[in-house]
Amino acid sequence: MDKFKIEKMTLNSLDEVMQIEKLAYGQHHWSRESFVAEIDNQISTYNCAYTQDNKMAGYMGLWKIIDEAHVTNLAVHPDFRRKGVAKALLLNALDECYREKIKYLTLEVRVSNDGAIKLYESFGFKSLGVRKKYYQNNNEDALIMWSENIFSDNYKKRYEELKEKIGDCILR
Repeated sequence: MDKFKIEKMTLNSLDEVMQIEKLAYGQHHWSRESFVAEIDNQISTYNCAYTQDNKMAGYMGLWKIIDEAHVTNLAVHPDFRRKGVAKALLLNALDECYREKIKYLTLEVRVSNDGAIKLYESFGFKSLGVRKKYYQNNNEDALIMWSENIFSDNYKKRYEELKEKIGDCILR
């Protein structure tokens, strides 16, 4: 697994974010204005993963509302897929949630996105419902996935195993 440094998304990182966004989502991607609004949003946190030679490999956004964090998006540049970028971003998000006493994480994911579903399941997310015709470009359904309480003994054990397995992929 490669090593990545995780940094807050800034206005200066948006050119690279938009490149990855277009590669990941085609013409149905978020606008630059959406990311600008999210960077300024009091309830959101957006982070970028960079390689050791400062290439942006991916990014992830969270909305934090009381004791829940909603993963708004997670995208990895095609050149860096299957190298631990998404895992590093998710592990970093869990670290933030522990620091901020956020108990649950949730997200929507395309029912056809087997790779992402497996990734989220490896982090303890379970499908607890479906949003019918959620994606506007093709009316595809979305799975609604939730973590259990991350402060539960069961989840803390999973978290420690994840940290042991992939924690060294985050440069501190």
